Amino acid sequence: MKFRTFGYFFKQAGISLWRNFWMSLAAAASVAISMFLLGAFLLLVFNVNYIASRLQSNVEIAAFFRVDMPRQEAYQIMDRVKGMPGVAEVILVPKEEGLKELSRQFGGEGELLEATGGVNPLPDYLRVRVANPETIHEIARAIANLPGVEKVNYGQEVVERLFAVVRWLRWLGAGVILVLGLGALFLIVLTIRLTVYSRRREISIMKYVGATDWFIRWPFFLEGLFLGLAGSACAALAVYISYKLLLQRLETALVFIPLLNDQQLLLNSVFCLAAGGALVGALGSLLSIRRFLKV
Repeated sequence: MKFRTFGYFFKQAGISLWRNFWMSLAAAASVAISMFLLGAFLLLVFNVNYIASRLQSNVEIAAFFRVDMPRQEAYQIMDRVKGMPGVAEVILVPKEEGLKELSRQFGGEGELLEATGGVNPLPDYLRVRVANPETIHEIARAIANLPGVEKVNYGQEVVERLFAVVRWLRWLGAGVILVLGLGALFLIVLTIRLTVYSRRREISIMKYVGATDWFIRWPFFLEGLFLGLAGSACAALAVYISYKLLLQRLETALVFIPLLNDQQLLLNSVFCLAAGGALVGALGSLLSIRRFLKV
């Protein structure tokens, strides 16, 4: 295709946008609103995933040994746990340290020893962190089967509920993103179809004089691309600024909630949002004109 022909397509798209200025403005505003909602929900899903990942990474297995187990034997079992696939870190907590932790929570160490007749009743135990939280059940079961391990505790019920909530939120997020994306596409198709409808006679004449389908499509394709890009670029900018301002306020007000503050991920998200809007706009214009090419 000649460069001059492309210039003609751009010129026709510009003329159409100018002639239908208010309708084009409404289409770009519709895209901007839809993409802003989509971007806001996308960041919400990212944050839910991030918080869930942080919570999952803090889940530990506590493996308690027999009270009378020799310390050397406990170290041998610790080495076996370290060699298990999926285990990220293993720490042996001696019974003396366990008593100190307990005394910090419930009272003085001397008082606890006095209450137990001067004998430390606690066993040594292992604190195990796993590389992938999804494998914690299998690893806990394997540790529980080791000789000398009397009890394994990792809050099974809480962990299973946490995983179920995370899975549910991820599916919900994917569904909402799909619905919002289709909503943006529908708005663009509807708006551009009005533009195409007002020029249906012109399209019919071009078909009768022998113009190819793509010769007719290109100006509408560029028009939809520009409308989608303009709307989504405004939405991406609004999402970026809003999230940065929100982050500044929430980081000081809600210090106990970890929020996603990855600049590169944020920039990639808004870039994808702008590119997605342009793609949706172009696709919407192609869908809109398809019916009017059948002369």
